[in-house]
Amino acid sequence: MGAEIERIRTRLLSEGEKAAAFFSGLADEGWERRVYAEGAEWRVREILAHFVSAERTFVHYLREALHGGSGPSRDFDIDAFNAREVSALAQVSREDLRREFDRARSDTLSLVAELTEEDLRRPGWHPWFGDTQLGDMLQLIYRHTMLHLRDVRRALQADSQSGAASSGQADR
Repeated sequence: MGAEIERIRTRLLSEGEKAAAFFSGLADEGWERRVYAEGAEWRVREILAHFVSAERTFVHYLREALHGGSGPSRDFDIDAFNAREVSALAQVSREDLRREFDRARSDTLSLVAELTEEDLRRPGWHPWFGDTQLGDMLQLIYRHTMLHLRDVRRALQADSQSGAASSGQADR
């Protein structure tokens, strides 16, 4: 395994483990915290559902590209995809979503284990980032998780700070 592939594999593994630990340790009330107030207005639960659907789809299209396929169409509507996919997972339990996230990340790691350094330079297309290389898209997978989890933590922290401020006010 080449150095760049190993670096990507290590980051996918470590960020996947961090995300899994975060969701496993999340208190019940945290799951219902709204993270995004505009657009889809996702709660923490929908963020995990988004991780599952996005990663499954990433791996599908990456495998397709590795075998000469074109990947998603140029008119792929990422917002419609996210709304449809997250909605489709609405009835899946939190525990099952956590298992599905672990499975999706494991599938991604299996794909990475099959790659060569040349594969990382293959052209690909991402509906948000446009024309890119497969190596960049693999990095997007762990960065995607990191960015959304940062937003989740900020939302949860805002709750704890407003709760502390409220309780401080009540004590006066």
